[in-house]
Formats: sequence, structure tokens, C-alpha cells
Amino acid sequence: MSNFLLQLSYLIGSITFIVGLKQLSSPDSARKGNLVAAFGMVLAIIGTILFHEHDGNKIGNIPWILGAMALGTVVGWMMAMKVKMTAMPQMVSFFNGMGGACAAIISIVEFNSHPDGAPGYLLVVFLGLIIGTVSFSGSIIAYGKLDDKIKDISSKALTYFNLLLLLAIFVVLGIAVASPEVFGHDVVWLLLGLSAAYGVLFVMPIGGADMPVVISLLNSFTGMAAAFGGFLYNNPVMLTGGILVGSAGTILTVLMCNAMNRSLLNVIIGSFGGGGASGKGADGEQVVKEISVTDTAILCAYAGKVTIVPGYGLAVAQAQHICHDLEKKLEDKGVEVSFAIHPVAGRMPGHMNVLLAEADVPYPKLVEMEDANPGMSSTDVVIVVGANDVVNPAAENDPSSPIYGMPVLKVWEAKNVIVMKRSMRAGYAGIENELFFHPKTKMLFGDAKDTLGKLVAEIKEL
Repeated sequence: MSNFLLQLSYLIGSITFIVGLKQLSSPDSARKGNLVAAFGMVLAIIGTILFHEHDGNKIGNIPWILGAMALGTVVGWMMAMKVKMTAMPQMVSFFNGMGGACAAIISIVEFNSHPDGAPGYLLVVFLGLIIGTVSFSGSIIAYGKLDDKIKDISSKALTYFNLLLLLAIFVVLGIAVASPEVFGHDVVWLLLGLSAAYGVLFVMPIGGADMPVVISLLNSFTGMAAAFGGFLYNNPVMLTGGILVGSAGTILTVLMCNAMNRSLLNVIIGSFGGGGASGKGADGEQVVKEISVTDTAILCAYAGKVTIVPGYGLAVAQAQHICHDLEKKLEDKGVEVSFAIHPVAGRMPGHMNVLLAEADVPYPKLVEMEDANPGMSSTDVVIVVGANDVVNPAAENDPSSPIYGMPVLKVWEAKNVIVMKRSMRAGYAGIENELFFHPKTKMLFGDAKDTLGKLVAEIKEL
């Protein structure tokens, strides 16, 4: 009976993971999907504690298990409640790294418990250790880079060294599985050290503009490592969860690479966004035209169609709510308003969707790039709030630019473009934006939240 209840809890848990993942595909149902998947996880944990048996013995150390769960729940809850929207990518990286660390620890414990296991068993243990450790160390470096605590290190020599390091990991793995006696018990620490070094050095050259792709890739690594843990424990729900996370992260990574018109290999070794400059952007005299808040209000209030392009600067200023107010005030005056979303805008996958959903912007108003671009020519005003690289014309007309060939939002096709920025500083990719000097573009300088507040006030008075 106990085994039946255990397997039933695992079945229900696996189903809730699948249903929850499906609901996460839409902001309207994402919150519910999260709760459904969380319920399945809680059910699987309770089922394991109550009904799991090994050699006729049930799980021991229950007080320690419950204490660790309580501590993790409190810490996770506090971090999630206090995190600012600008720091959300850092928190995602940190939590993902913790998942990778857990998978690595599972592998270490299992190896110490069964060091003389069959080759297939050892292969699963070592793969879980390698992938989990790479995910942990890589995610922590990504956290530091997103938080501006760690700078990019770009070098061709580092790329070759990483390839040699990866080759060394696979060589050690092959020997450890085929001839365990060569390294003995020390192999687990050798693989741990090599994998940790590779995780650090693999992420170090990655430029800022590629960080959303890297976060997605590391997330898929954590899922795969968790799936290996499911194999080790013959745990269906752990296996299902790991496979779902790994496959979803891989698919998202591929989709984001396609959105940038680049291969995953190019992202990993290309060091895109590491401080290069656009070839054309820095040449010749450049003319920048400014516009006042009052003129912007008049231009927008009497427009037929306005498109807002959000970027990381919107998150930095925590201006998503006032941006929603701008949308509502313009609609009160009969203006059609939408938000154009680039797949890699911000610092993590779906960053702008999360940001605007927090401000209760209706999901139908969030228009993806492939749907937004065809309508740009019929748009009267495009307001770019904090976005930079994803609206850079150099992606289409400057072969010397690092982002040449990357699909971008073609805001310059609209009748008028207003760019809200604090300064003329380059974006996260370190590339000068030709849009700032475009004949249709006018710059509205200032803090996004403050400027949008003034703009909303001016529109009210019209």
C-alpha cells in the first residue's frame, strides 16, 4: 500500500509539473502554473517522507529534513519578497546555481556510498557532478556580472584554454568510468575542480548582450543534472522535473539564439557584447536632436498609434507602473497603445514580460518583435524607454558591427521616434547606437520614472 501511495504521489507530481509548465507559457496563467507545480512538488516530498522505503526501512532523520526545508523556505521566501525587479536576473542566476550545487552534492554523496558501482552507474554519477558543478560556478559568475561585480574577460587564448579544459574533463570522465582504479576515490574531487574551473572560465568571456542566453543555457544544465539525480534514486518525479527543466531551457536557448541570428556555439565562444564598437557609429559628425516633455506630450496625445519599447533602463528606474499610467492616459484620449517586446531585451529571458506583468499591463498589449515590426511603418510615435541594442539600426546596415544580422525592432520605420535615456552612453553590449542620430529620432534625457511622470502630468492637462 505504501509503495502504491508513493508512486501515486509521484504520478500526480509529474502531471502537475507538465500542466504548470504549460500554464507558464502565458503571463495570464503563469502565477497559477507556478502554484500548480509547487503543489505537485510538495505532494511528492510528503509522499517520499511518509512512504519511501529502502530494504524495509523508511527515511530517517526526519527532524533534520524538516528543519532544512523550513530554513530553505524562509530564506527563499525572504529573498523573493525583497528582490527588486532590477535584481531579478541576479536572483534567477543565484537560485539556478543553488540547484546545480544540489545536483553536484547528490553525485558526491552517491559516489562515496557506492564507489565500486557499475560503469553505467558511475557515468550517471559523474555526469551529474560535472553538469551540476558547471551550472553552479557558471551561474555564480553570471550573478556577479549581472550585478556589475565581475567584468568581462575576453581573450582568444581563454577560448582555446576552455576547449582544452573541456577535453580534459571528458578524458578524465572516460578513464574514471572505464578504469575506476586509475584515479581511485580522488576522481570525484578532480572532476569537481575541473568542472568548477570550466564553469567560471566558460562564462567569463560572455558579453552583456548574451547574458539572457547564458542564463537560459545554465538553467537547462541544472535541469539535466537534476534528471541524472532522478536516475540515481530511481525517482520518477525528480526525473520528470529535471527533463522538463532541461528540455524547456534548451528550447528557450535555441529560440533566443535564433532571435539573435546566431548559433549557440557563436554565443559561447564569440564574446559578443564584450566592449566592441560599431564601425560606423563613431565616424563623422553626429547630430542629436532633443525634445521637451511638453512637445512629447503633444506629439503623443494627438497621435493615432503609439508603440512603447521597454528595455533594461525601465527596470533600473522602476518605472513600469508609471509607464502603465502613460498607456492608460493615452488610451483615454483615443490613442492606440501597444508594447513592442524584443526576445532578449533586459538581462534574462522574458524580463520585460515579467516587468510589465507586475505593473498589470494586459498581456494582449505585449507584442512580440516578429508581430511588432510589420506595424512600425503605420505607427505615429515610438517611445523607447531604456532599450538600446535591440533597436540599433547597425544590426541591419553596418557589416562591421558585432550585432550585424541580429533581428531588431525596426523603430526607425515609424513616423517619429522618441528615445528616453539618462545620457548618450552605449548599451550593455558596449556598442554605439545609430538610432540616436537618426533623422526621425529625438532624445528625451532624464530618469525614466521622473520623465514619464512629467509626461503623464502634461498629457492630463491637454
